[in-house]
Amino acid sequence: MTETCEYDTKVVRYFIIAAVIWAVAGMAIGVLLAAQLYWPALNFDSPYIQFGRLRPLHTSGVIFGFVVNILMGTSLYIVQRTGQTPLFNKSLSWMVFWGWQLILILALITLPLGFTSSKEYAELEWPIDILITVVWVLYAVLFFGTVGARKVSHIFVANWFFGAFIIVVAMIFIVNNLALPVSMWKSYSIYAGAQDAIVQWWWGHNAVGFLLTAGVIGMNYYFIPKVAQRPIYSYRLSIIHFWGLVGFYTWAGTHHLIYSSVPVWVQNIGIIMSLILWVPSWAGAYNSAMTLLSNKEKLKKDYIMLFFFSAILYYCLATFEGPLLAIRWFNMVAHNTEWIIGHVHSGALGWVAMSAIAVFYYFIPRLWGREELWSVRLLKWHFWFAHIGVALYAIALWVAGIGEGYMWLTQSDNGSLSYSFVEAMDFKAPWLFLRFVGGAFFVVGLLMMVFNLYKTVASEVTSAAMAGAKQ
Repeated sequence: MTETCEYDTKVVRYFIIAAVIWAVAGMAIGVLLAAQLYWPALNFDSPYIQFGRLRPLHTSGVIFGFVVNILMGTSLYIVQRTGQTPLFNKSLSWMVFWGWQLILILALITLPLGFTSSKEYAELEWPIDILITVVWVLYAVLFFGTVGARKVSHIFVANWFFGAFIIVVAMIFIVNNLALPVSMWKSYSIYAGAQDAIVQWWWGHNAVGFLLTAGVIGMNYYFIPKVAQRPIYSYRLSIIHFWGLVGFYTWAGTHHLIYSSVPVWVQNIGIIMSLILWVPSWAGAYNSAMTLLSNKEKLKKDYIMLFFFSAILYYCLATFEGPLLAIRWFNMVAHNTEWIIGHVHSGALGWVAMSAIAVFYYFIPRLWGREELWSVRLLKWHFWFAHIGVALYAIALWVAGIGEGYMWLTQSDNGSLSYSFVEAMDFKAPWLFLRFVGGAFFVVGLLMMVFNLYKTVASEVTSAAMAGAKQ
């Protein structure tokens, strides 16, 4: 058989195209939201584009549109290549693709209309939740069925991470979204009070831990060695990385509930597990960094490798900030401030998006049989636009958040607050503007990538054609 007969890449292409579209759309909405925070008049007095309705559309578009599409696409490609077997069921792969796009379209319609459960990263109402569960189960059957049909005994480490991402997300999504419907587009959670908060942050933090972290790590463990043209630095370390995340990450979410009515022992579990997570996270980062550094000459001039390397550095930063937030004195200053938004986006833009950008640049030309990028110069420009964007965004919100937290806590001698709410807002206003500028830089860089990749794919010169010309 030829490679095109053995491996189904058509559905992978569709997933990757969808991921690019949702990346641009989701982050563009984010820039609009950043602008609205500085210029509230940009709400235009419309209920459909005001912050409260667009914000969940932004998070859902980025998490479920951009990230899930790229993880589904790359996982289905990687499981075929590493197992040396075609997809378990080709028809099922298309059911998963179109089912997931239907979910995203429903989110695009219902969230601006105000249909929401109001739970962080789980705002979609119960009919869509049921559809998500069905499609996710089909995806799990497709992935694990392909793993089971593999023609090699070994299961490559990337598939370990993808498997964990599929299983854990299914478990925490179903438990968190248990609700009692009262109408077609309204339901209420079966949990209440502190129990609801615990379950919600079990979901919220592990959606980050196993979707934005474990899934992306699985993708990177395949593509980083490919780009570096070197094997993984330490296969044993990658397994330690895996079990460390699986063992400790699921317990860390309650560090978001410090100083709340949740029992102190539950808070302490979140604190301890968050601090322990430093070890497997940085061990994994070291493993990926050393894989790239094993080909230093290529790293010096290959901007795709540099995107991956930057993503690893931001992964180190984000996994330092999370445990830092679990320390009570810092949590008291930083939690519920703009610092949290800066932390989330240093991970989301610096780690997740830069990893995905590197994969797009490396994977898309090969997926369409192209020999090289249309413009390396445009790739370099994108590299610097992305880095300027993330730096401006994160630094602005770190400063705004710490300053905001300090102003909220500062008291005069008689015990009254030293700063009013308006004074705190005035302090952070210029930093919110800088955050908007940073986001705009990042989205402009994405548009450069889209244009570059479109011109690459539109090129009539394929790898096979160029190989024939060389012969």
